Amino acid sequence: MPTLYVRNPYRQLTRRPVGFINENNIEEPKVIFPVDIRVAEDEYLVEAFLPGVLTEELDIQIESNVVTIKGELKIEGNEDDRYLLRERPSGMFQRSIELPDDVDADKVEAELKNGVLTLRLPKSELAKPRKIKISNN
Repeated sequence: MPTLYVRNPYRQLTRRPVGFINENNIEEPKVIFPVDIRVAEDEYLVEAFLPGVLTEELDIQIESNVVTIKGELKIEGNEDDRYLLRERPSGMFQRSIELPDDVDADKVEAELKNGVLTLRLPKSELAKPRKIKISNN
């Protein structure tokens, strides 16, 4: 039967080049998610694309200027299921994002809506820009 699917044997090499040279045989995370980070005067806004991830499967930690997002993406299915093609990743994931300044961890807000995790990370008072008044002597 004719098909429109074109097999490219080099595709796997370009998808996960880190796994190709992994000396310790440590499994690399299978779920890699894109992140946008916007900078405002008084906060950072992080948007992580996490379709299929549930709120109870997420863990967010903040330590000074590093935000870590951990979780698990579970795809329902049976071990006996046979696939012609399966591109959706599943499994544990973790991503740490280093920000230029410390954030006020007590005021962080997180929302998961339509597969997008939004974090509002207010800058700490020390990190906010200040205007210095110059005296005329």
